[in-house]
Amino acid sequence: MATTQQPHSQPLTAFARDVLQGLSATPKMLPSKYFYDEQGDKLFQQIMRMPEYYLTDCELEIFENHKEGILQAFGHRRFQLLELGAGDGMKTKVLLRHFLERGAGFKYQPIDISRNVLLELEESLRAELPELDVKSLEGDYFQVLHELRGGVQPKVVFFLGANIGNYTLERAADFLRSIAEALNPGDLLFLGVDLKKAPEVILNAYNDPAGITAAFNLNLLRRMNRELGANFELNDFKHWETYNPISGEAKSYLVSLKSQHVFIKALNRPFHFEAWEAIEVELSRKYSLSELETLAKKTGFAVRQHFFDKKKYFVDSLWRVE
Repeated sequence: MATTQQPHSQPLTAFARDVLQGLSATPKMLPSKYFYDEQGDKLFQQIMRMPEYYLTDCELEIFENHKEGILQAFGHRRFQLLELGAGDGMKTKVLLRHFLERGAGFKYQPIDISRNVLLELEESLRAELPELDVKSLEGDYFQVLHELRGGVQPKVVFFLGANIGNYTLERAADFLRSIAEALNPGDLLFLGVDLKKAPEVILNAYNDPAGITAAFNLNLLRRMNRELGANFELNDFKHWETYNPISGEAKSYLVSLKSQHVFIKALNRPFHFEAWEAIEVELSRKYSLSELETLAKKTGFAVRQHFFDKKKYFVDSLWRVE
């Protein structure tokens, strides 16, 4: 006799809704933003210290070596500096400190949906850069940008850390077009982008020999067990990484090692995994310079200047709204 699912006693959290949608899809997927619980944050800090994970060091090198050139390229006597998803601000602080030392007239406004993240950043900035004029803005990126539209003061928007690579090419174009539409002609976007390079260098960054990245990805299953009442057995899944040098897409998967059912209490239902069925958990797209410049042109920007690390593994690209 068929059984009926019981209705949920309370509304689903955003996490539960996204898990339901992702694990009901074909192929299965889970948003990478859910990597970052307390344990995930600690593991990602370890990843950033790995010798194989070049991205953080490359962007930090760019800021340290080109901080004056970056400030000069902004070309404004006074400006609003808006950062989308600032995190702990570790790299940004290199530029903020230099801008202050050079007497640049600017207000720093980090934007994030997480009030907790913004409070922690504000606290660290007050301790390290007490003279900085900072006002954090809580909310959706585009909502905040639209609310700030207008005024005579030029805007510079930071979107750093290769975060644009977490979008497919189509979604990246939509995202960038929305930024251009929320700004005024002449405003600037400072975009961190990971460049195409030797495939083994990219694979090693996401599939380190020490297994830290694997632990980071598998922690997503542990989080579902804790927060959603799932019964994932972590040993029944394997982290797997791929890189396509044509598309530039590095993708991370969690692969089921056997046929199994996993029950998620918060959703009041099981999910079936076939043997070797994969859940896509992360996309990290790499760009060539020509692809990047084409993307700028098609989304309402003109490229003003590129800033590279010494190996040209990474670029922080300055674009102007047309």
